[in-house]
Amino acid sequence: MRRRSLLVAGVCALLGIAGAGVAMASSGPPYRAPGSAPQLRHDISGLREPGAEPAGVLESVTTGAIERAASRTFEYPGADYVKVHFSRLALGSGDKVVVSDALGTEHYEYTSKDLGDSGNWSMSVSGDRAVVRVVKGRDDVFGIRSRLASMGVTVDSVARGQTAAERTKADADRKAALAAGPREESICGRANETENAACYKSSDPVAYANSKPVARILINGVELCTAWRVGTQNRMLTNHHCFTTTREARNTEVWFNYECARCDGGATLRPVKVMGDQVLATDDILDYTLFSVRNFAQIQQFGYLEIDDRAPVRGEELYIPQHPRGAPTVIASEDATERSGNCAVDNPAYDGYAARTDMSYFCDTDGGSSGSPVISRRTNKVIALHHFGGCPNSGVRIDRIAAQLRRVM
Repeated sequence: MRRRSLLVAGVCALLGIAGAGVAMASSGPPYRAPGSAPQLRHDISGLREPGAEPAGVLESVTTGAIERAASRTFEYPGADYVKVHFSRLALGSGDKVVVSDALGTEHYEYTSKDLGDSGNWSMSVSGDRAVVRVVKGRDDVFGIRSRLASMGVTVDSVARGQTAAERTKADADRKAALAAGPREESICGRANETENAACYKSSDPVAYANSKPVARILINGVELCTAWRVGTQNRMLTNHHCFTTTREARNTEVWFNYECARCDGGATLRPVKVMGDQVLATDDILDYTLFSVRNFAQIQQFGYLEIDDRAPVRGEELYIPQHPRGAPTVIASEDATERSGNCAVDNPAYDGYAARTDMSYFCDTDGGSSGSPVISRRTNKVIALHHFGGCPNSGVRIDRIAAQLRRVM
């Protein structure tokens, strides 16, 4: 396969295949609170400290009042998602707030308690428009109490995806950063050798199946990483440098099934979105965060990955399902510099945050790929947790992480 996936948001237009989602509450601040990041323990070829990929914009809304039985549309042309925040919730006991996409195919219903428990943030809707409706409860059919009490809601801010112009500028900034020196994630050859996951459906069905438990995560409405379901229980893995606390987990959306419907792009499948829940374990040196999600039953259909609890072997062939820059799922497996054409373990004992914690490879990644599973072709199990770029790129050896996870798995 030599088709190149285009890692630019908006290549795949959203296709409304699934029905309405169920709103799950989250909690946390409207934006990511600044905190102290772990310091590099070793000089990794001058590599900068990694972090979640900035991918969204916080917009203030000055005229966002919506009365009961009324609606309002918040539109940001070119954005790939819109997520709304409420500053006022004057709702009766039977009232609901409905947030949907432009066609109503993706929608979430909330009570006042749901939104209060979630820090007053809705789940994002895919596309560039969010429609907010306030539905009256049956106990106030004629709206008398509504008029007397000035009931309704107020939207004061929106987190949205980047527009086309903003993505163009971000791409130019990335190229300038690459020319200046190493960066967190890296395309290692002359061309990006990742391909849309759909390209593997018939040519490599095992790799395709192993891309299904891999999720795009949207952190605090404006940052992106990758995560994946590990084992049969309600457990997800991502990087420590993506988020570290239960408060952040509960303000993190986890998108499964976000992939192009065809190999050559086109429409995407409708993602299934749930919220993060509890952080169960995290470590800065091994750069992992293990967490659970709410509404676990909704995402069990996408399966899980298994850990390969052993030392990697030099030359062992690999593939990496991932969401670079928040794009629909792609898989990196090719490396034109390898005799086999497949990317492989370059150094099985590479320095990460500490000596020999990582393994290195030249599989292509990009910003937002942090937290992706690095899978051995020999066993089709996860052998590393991707976190660094720089060509070679590297992931924390999963046998190092597994020793700490046994008590919480």
